[in-house]
Amino acid sequence: MKDWLGLMIGNSRLHWGLFRDNRLAKTWNTLQAESLAELNTVVEDEELKECLQAQIPLYFASVVPSATKMYLSLPQARIIDCSLIPLKNTYPSLGSDRILTLWGGGCKYGFPCLVIDSGTALTFSGADAQRRFQGGAILPGVRLQLQALFFHTASLPEVEVMADLTPRWATNTPCAIQSGVIYTIIAGIRDFAEDWLKRYPASKIIFTGGDALLLSHYFRHIYPHFPAELIVDPNLIFLGMWEYVSLLDCPC
Repeated sequence: MKDWLGLMIGNSRLHWGLFRDNRLAKTWNTLQAESLAELNTVVEDEELKECLQAQIPLYFASVVPSATKMYLSLPQARIIDCSLIPLKNTYPSLGSDRILTLWGGGCKYGFPCLVIDSGTALTFSGADAQRRFQGGAILPGVRLQLQALFFHTASLPEVEVMADLTPRWATNTPCAIQSGVIYTIIAGIRDFAEDWLKRYPASKIIFTGGDALLLSHYFRHIYPHFPAELIVDPNLIFLGMWEYVSLLDCPC
C-alpha cells in the first residue's frame, strides 16, 4: 500500500502517523474531537488535513469506545482487528494500544521485550522469545498523578512536569509533589524491569509514549549503572500498525 494514515485514539490525545512508500514519514499529536466537524478544527496541520480530505486509507485503534463509532463513519476508516496480530496468550480486554506497541517493539528490536508505555496511563507489557504475552501492569501516568493531587486535595497546588529532575528531598511543596511522583514512578519502573530481566536476561526494554523521553531521562539520571540497555522509541504504536497492515497485504 502506497500511502495510508494510522491513528491511535488515546485517552487524552489523537496520535496520527502518515506512511508514504512503505515507511513512517510523519507523526502528529492533536486534541480529541467530539465530532467529525470538530475534527476539522483540532487538526491544524495542512498536510494532515489534505490526507483526510483525500480519504487515503485510515487504520485506527482506540482505547475510547465512544470514539470508535464516530471514526468508523469515515468512508476511508478501517478499525484494526488485533486478533489478527500473531501475539500469543493475550486476553480479550487487553488494550489495542498495548498489543500494537508490544508487537511493534518485538518485531523491530526482537523478542523477548518489555514495553513501558508512558501516556495518560503508564503500562508495562512483556512478551517472551516465542512471542507469547507474559503479562504486565497498569498505573496512573505522571501527569495523571500530579492532577489527582491537585483536584482531590484542598490545598496542594497544580504542578507541571519539569524537564530537570527535582531533588529527592524537596524543600517546598511543588518540588515535594514532583519528588514524590517522579521518584516513586522511576523506582517502580526499575522494580518491574529488574524482575523482568531475571526472567528474560536477554530482553530488550523499550520506553514509548508521550513521556518516554522524559521518564528515560529521569531513569538514567537516577540509576546510571542500570545493567541493561534502554531503548527509547516514541513511535512503537505506528510500527505495530505497520506490521498489522503488512499482514493484511501479505499474499500468503
